[in-house]
Amino acid sequence: MTKKRSKPITEMNADELAEATAEFDQEFVADTFSPLTEEQRARWERIKRKRGRPPVGKGSKVISVSLERELLARTDKLAKKMQIPRAQLIARGLRSILAELDR
Repeated sequence: MTKKRSKPITEMNADELAEATAEFDQEFVADTFSPLTEEQRARWERIKRKRGRPPVGKGSKVISVSLERELLARTDKLAKKMQIPRAQLIARGLRSILAELDR
């Protein structure tokens, strides 16, 4: 693994920057590459995994729903006022209706 820089590149002076990037001045630097070790592969898999939305209940499913433009605009306005995502507002509404039907 590469060593961690002591400070960000944007704060380095010319000498520090030259030292930090010296490895890229070599020709055929790709010839020095080798397959990832198990530890490096595990780290790479963790890094490339998208964080995403944490699962709620049994997870979520993306769907496509058609709404009247005015209803969608009012929904967005209310969600913004409540400071919650549109999907959460719609889910609350559906849960409310389903709870009412279960009574």
